[in-house]
Amino acid sequence: MTNKMKIGVFDSGLGGLLITKAIRDRLPEHDIVYYGDTLNVPYGNRSEQAVYEHTKAAMDFLFSKNCALIIMACNTANASALRKIQQQYLPKAYPDRRVLGVIVPTLETAHEKKHTRIGLLATHNLVSSAVYEEELHKINPDIELFAQSCPLLVPLIENDGLKWITPILEEYLEPLKKNNVQSIILGCTHYPLLTNHLKASLRDTDIELISQDKIVPDKLADYLERHPEMEERLSKTGSTEFLVSDLTQAYIKTAKQIYGTDIPLQKAHD
Repeated sequence: MTNKMKIGVFDSGLGGLLITKAIRDRLPEHDIVYYGDTLNVPYGNRSEQAVYEHTKAAMDFLFSKNCALIIMACNTANASALRKIQQQYLPKAYPDRRVLGVIVPTLETAHEKKHTRIGLLATHNLVSSAVYEEELHKINPDIELFAQSCPLLVPLIENDGLKWITPILEEYLEPLKKNNVQSIILGCTHYPLLTNHLKASLRDTDIELISQDKIVPDKLADYLERHPEMEERLSKTGSTEFLVSDLTQAYIKTAKQIYGTDIPLQKAHD
């Protein structure tokens, strides 16, 4: 089975479809399985233990689908579960598999831009965890991070509510503007869907947006180049499987809007 393994992408909802599409464009031959935990979205207002339990269940499911490597696209899961998954769960349950996060690659990209005042838009849980600050200070303790909790954005995106987004977005952005940030990290897989709204709200500034769908595919390709033993295990038929824990007509519509085309979204039977 070692030559039949796949790349998994996990998100709490459907926002990770953006990263999946970007990975598909960057690595067109690789086989990918996307799993969105739509039954429990959003993770951003749940307890750390609940997020860990949901995330661990998702890892179990994707490993059962024969994924050798999983991209944990959900930033909240990165904050609440990634370290424990990597240090405790994998060594015991799947020592030959890997789970990669998105926060450190995002901060590395922000650091490369030589900006000293960086904004962050994220869920309440992610902001409360301070994981972005902790990881950023490991890279460069002199950079200031200004984090803004955005609890309303994911529910609006997941429920076709973009027509109400502008005044809410303006309110979230105002503190970052006042703190003269040079760039803003979109700290949730859903937020790149708001790029045009964000650019409109930031049109009178020089603030740059840092979006994970632009970062993760190249970082993954680089990882595979540096780890040929993993690359050799991955099958390359160009297939993509789209699975969710709960399937509704609204999710099918949202998935099409996010991915850009109709996709065969299926309910996972684990």
